[in-house]
Amino acid sequence: MANLATRLIDRFVGAINPDAGMRRLRARELLTRAYEGASQKDGWRPRRAGASANTDHLADGGILRTRARALVQNVPYIARGLESLVANTVGCGITPRSLSKSAAQIDALWSAWAKVADADGKSDLYGLQAIAYRAMEQDGEVLIRLRTRRDSDGLPVPLQLQLLEIDWLDTLRTTAEGSSNQVVNGIEYDVLGRVVAYYLWDQHPGDTTLKRGLRLQSRRVPASSIIHLFAPERPGQGRGFTRFAPVIARVRDLQLYEDAELARKNQEARLSVLYSGDAAELENPAAGAAANPSDVRTTGDLGELPSGSIIGLPAGGTMTVVEPKAAAGHVEYVKHQLHVIAAGIGVPYEMLTGDVREVNFSSARTRMLVFRTAVEQMRWVTLIPRLVAAVWRSFVDAAYLGGKIARTDYAVDYAAPKWDYVNPKDDAEADALEIANGLSTLSEKLRQRGYKPEDVFDEMQRDFDGLKARGL
Repeated sequence: MANLATRLIDRFVGAINPDAGMRRLRARELLTRAYEGASQKDGWRPRRAGASANTDHLADGGILRTRARALVQNVPYIARGLESLVANTVGCGITPRSLSKSAAQIDALWSAWAKVADADGKSDLYGLQAIAYRAMEQDGEVLIRLRTRRDSDGLPVPLQLQLLEIDWLDTLRTTAEGSSNQVVNGIEYDVLGRVVAYYLWDQHPGDTTLKRGLRLQSRRVPASSIIHLFAPERPGQGRGFTRFAPVIARVRDLQLYEDAELARKNQEARLSVLYSGDAAELENPAAGAAANPSDVRTTGDLGELPSGSIIGLPAGGTMTVVEPKAAAGHVEYVKHQLHVIAAGIGVPYEMLTGDVREVNFSSARTRMLVFRTAVEQMRWVTLIPRLVAAVWRSFVDAAYLGGKIARTDYAVDYAAPKWDYVNPKDDAEADALEIANGLSTLSEKLRQRGYKPEDVFDEMQRDFDGLKARGL
């Protein structure tokens, strides 16, 4: 209605004063062309424009997750890309180190507990970190349930962790139990927008052991017992999207193209012959006798052509050899698409494909520096605060409540897996130069390499004391 009224006014002004009407049209045209990307003339209409992140997830999150899982299960380079992300981001595990006065006691307790932290008994704590991060990147999110244990269980700390696929969350739940709180996508929020509970199914909805006819029910689990690991990308986002969302359609199209190319290659490797004439009089090379006329007329199959044979053809018959033409540019096209897919996932092309033929030292180093920056961001912005720190606080609380430590002290730093240097000699000299010129400290460089400085200094002191004791 507003646009119609504007056009009517423009026509009215133009009829009375053409010069003023032209100025109005020119000014309006300048406004509409301030940003070419905002032009409505190109026919581009984004889907669900203005929808919130939670609305987008409710509509698309489930299908994106199932398709991402299918790609990881069936496409080699997608599986390779995911493994590269896990290996570089988590590696052998991100280790917290206590900074409290009783650090030695707490660290020893942590080391003992980490071996039995898995409630399913299939991995240790650092294996759980890798599985949780893999599930987060593949599915977009994962749940870690904190399971308190009895003292009689004999654990170093009465706590274990249970990893749950996000399928356990009742996404269709929209009402809170006995409360005015809001439930969105299976997550309950209070009036301030804080997460207070999750609604989890009694059993995995896709489990084959689910009894036929049994109706699943979801139950309210307090948020204090759940760690919801995902990487939010939009303000107010309550659920996570798979990392592969931007490339799902492209990967599928590339797979269809490769399937078609494979079928064409199979045709190239086969010799096919078209025969026209009276097939009933043609000798069947496969059977060594005349072909059955009724079978030939039904199927058109004249049999196989043995090597070294001389076949007699009836008069009037003609044969045409089918030779499929090779299509050029297959390798270049696939490589281009894989470069785009690697960029969409956020891993170097070489990690995605294992192809290092076109890489030199400078380009490899530059790309790895960019990739490592992204990995460091994932570690320190998402994994450590949302997973490792949350587990650490739960561990300290459980240790205190279980009588293992005298008081709660959450002071901690974290040691991430060290990087393997592309050029160790130059990198070590650069580190030493930074320390010598006061641009960094020895402790900081040790932390960057995945070591706890206090442990290194203690070990060095023991080594020096041992050498002195031996007169060396």
